[in-house]
Order: sequence, then C-alpha cells, then structure tokens
Amino acid sequence: MTEPLISCIVPVFNGELYLAEALDSILNQTYRRREIIVVDDGSTDQTASVMNRYSDQARLLYQDNAGPATARNNGLTQARGEFVAFLDADDLWHPEKLERQFARFRVRPELDLSVTYVQNFWVPELAKEKARYQSHRFAQPLPGYATQTLLAPHVVFDRLGGFNTSLRVVDDTDWFLRAIEHGAALEILSDVLVYRRLHQRNLTRSALAQDELMSLLKKSLDKKRGDHRVRA
Repeated sequence: MTEPLISCIVPVFNGELYLAEALDSILNQTYRRREIIVVDDGSTDQTASVMNRYSDQARLLYQDNAGPATARNNGLTQARGEFVAFLDADDLWHPEKLERQFARFRVRPELDLSVTYVQNFWVPELAKEKARYQSHRFAQPLPGYATQTLLAPHVVFDRLGGFNTSLRVVDDTDWFLRAIEHGAALEILSDVLVYRRLHQRNLTRSALAQDELMSLLKKSLDKKRGDHRVRA
C-alpha cells in the first residue's frame, strides 16, 4: 500500500539564521513521501535567498506580512497531502518524527491529532538564561501542544477550520482549544521529536504573546462557565 503524502508547512518571517536547519530536518525525515511548502510572511532579511537554495525541494510561497496564522492557512490551501504537519523556521524535527507519528494512525484509524514531546534548547548567546533554567521544568521534555509537534489528516482542518488570523502569536493554542472543544481524538507520544530553539527573537517572549494568551484563556474559561450554567 502506498504511504500517504504528508505536507510539511513552514511559515517564516525574517528567518535567515535558522531556516536552512529547519528545512534540512524535514529533508532528513525517514518518512520519505512528503512535500515541503515554505510560506514567506513578508521577510525583509535574506530569507528569500535561503529559500531559493531549496527551490528544487520545496514549494515557495510569498505573502505580505500578516502573521504566522495567515501563513499556515495559506500553506494549507496549497497542501496536496492527505496529512499535514507544521514546523516553525527556527525549530527542528527528530529524523523519525513523521514516521513514528504516522505509525500511530495505522494503529488507531480513528485518531484525529498526534502530538509529541518537545525539548527546548538555547542559542549560545543565551547561555546565562540556560544556566538559570538548568534545574527548571522548562529545561526538561514537555508535552508539545503546538503546531511544531502536530500531525493530522488534512480533513481535520476542513472540520475544525484553520488558524485564527486575528492572533499574532497564540493561534496554535487557540486551534488546540477548539479541537478539544469539538471532541477531536488526540494522542500524545512521550517521545521527544521536536526541538524548540530559544533565542532573542522568539515571538513567545513578547508582551503581545502574554496578552493574547491571557485573553484567550479568559475567553475559554468564560465559555466553559457559560456552558455549565446552560446545563445546570
């Protein structure tokens, strides 16, 4: 039986420093039947030059700067695969990431979402921060409810919708909350299959990320309280 095509979508904005490593980690996957779609979110650095080096191995899309949610959605519209995965341009996949996850869909055909554990790692410039977190949970493998760890059938996005383009940072958290609310069948592998790079320009370090996350969690809690009152 022919293995299904997996579309690997990479949103990138000013990612010249790390994009090549991210793309190489997709090309080095042991699961071979995959396509790569790189969506440039209006970069102003040398990202386009890096992308062009991979033009024979990836499809390259360009958009005016609109945020990673829009970039992911644009990638989804172009994805030809029966399954979809995402990788941020500054992160890395374990070589067996796709293979191990797809194996779970063979075992559990009813599965909607597969996610994995993720390991944070620091760039050398943040050595002092790394030392501060040496004994912290943040430096240990963590369950990764984020797009970098996700593998899902394309039809799941037809059912649940794409990413919320009004959010600039926590669109992935919003999507996972929506998936859970709709009863999606989710499984998490305890294997560390994603490596998240911590550097000075991570969007999740920004005040905007904290504001969006607090607002999103409040809306989710308010909805749960409202649903509880209706049932009562």
